[in-house]
Amino acid sequence: MPQRWVPAVFMRGGTSKGLFIHAEDLPPDQAGRDRLLLAALGSPDPFGRQLDGMGGGISSLSKAAMIGPPTQPGADVDYTFAQVAVDRAVVDLGANCGNLSSAVGPFAVDQGLCPRPDGPALVRIHNTNTGGLIDAGFDVHGGRAETEGELAVPGVAGTGAPIRLDFLDPGGARTGHLLPTGSAVDELEVEGAGRFRLSLVDAANPTAFVEASEVGLDGTESPGELEARPELLALLDRLRRLAGVAMGLASDPGAVELANPKIAVLCPPRPFRTLDGRLVAAADHDVGVRMLSMERAHRAVPVTGALCLAVACQIGGSVAQMVAAAPSAAGGPVRVGNPSGVVQVAAQVAEEAGGWRAASAGLYRTARTLMRGEVAVPA
Repeated sequence: MPQRWVPAVFMRGGTSKGLFIHAEDLPPDQAGRDRLLLAALGSPDPFGRQLDGMGGGISSLSKAAMIGPPTQPGADVDYTFAQVAVDRAVVDLGANCGNLSSAVGPFAVDQGLCPRPDGPALVRIHNTNTGGLIDAGFDVHGGRAETEGELAVPGVAGTGAPIRLDFLDPGGARTGHLLPTGSAVDELEVEGAGRFRLSLVDAANPTAFVEASEVGLDGTESPGELEARPELLALLDRLRRLAGVAMGLASDPGAVELANPKIAVLCPPRPFRTLDGRLVAAADHDVGVRMLSMERAHRAVPVTGALCLAVACQIGGSVAQMVAAAPSAAGGPVRVGNPSGVVQVAAQVAEEAGGWRAASAGLYRTARTLMRGEVAVPA
């Protein structure tokens, strides 16, 4: 049978890239959309390379964004993120991707969904995965989002035009609570491995934070070093799944989604080398993180994970607050050391009568359209 051609745009957003498709060009049912996205990205691929699709063989390169008219008052556009597994037929809609979020505003302007005059522009995005609102600020030139600029994003070659992302009221993105268990620190027991202290925080996306020494790590290990230890990855995934149950995301560990919660291994500022060989001094960052995504060690740090970490660093008594070099001033930037370099993230967090509240969290990214046309999928 002939192939079907679906209009699509291939974009990089931050340290991720994926297919951007208008919602109206997708099948109306979820099963049909899943089949299309799996075929377009080349999953499942037992060889882990996605050679027969647009995916790149790792979680940060196996993504899609579905863009449609806004369904929430005040928003300019709806955005649904899809994380497509590489080696299995799984399309996970349980989380948002902060990196791809940075490309949504430029896509919406360039595609005429919400035209903006030349100059500074603001696009308010409704992320349907979490129900949250994201403000994307960037420059427009000639009716299109500017791409040329001087901002360097760790993990991305070259520079680009800055895009400011502000996640509004990000607490409780999936669980309804910034601290789903009500505690800044929880103890989880892994059968045969012992008890571990973690902070379970839900800001932008739910994340479980554990100190590196708790799991026998220094915290400066490279993704390759982490993935060379299958027993460690298995322990971290068991912890992640137990955290998911404790956060109310599933009734048992086996039912916890692949994408959420994330698990992040934290360490105090220590010298480390980035993936491109640069030495990052301890004085150049406030906290180190190695984060797992879709059961793989992330090559940088997911934006939503970095946002959640910045929030967690301001929650008194949390693992992040105790590990970081010093508690951040309210709204001040947290310098997050990760395998690709250092990312600065700011968060507005305060303790109120009802508990901790995150008013906003934000950072800068760059984005660029890589291809416009049609993607081929089996008819």
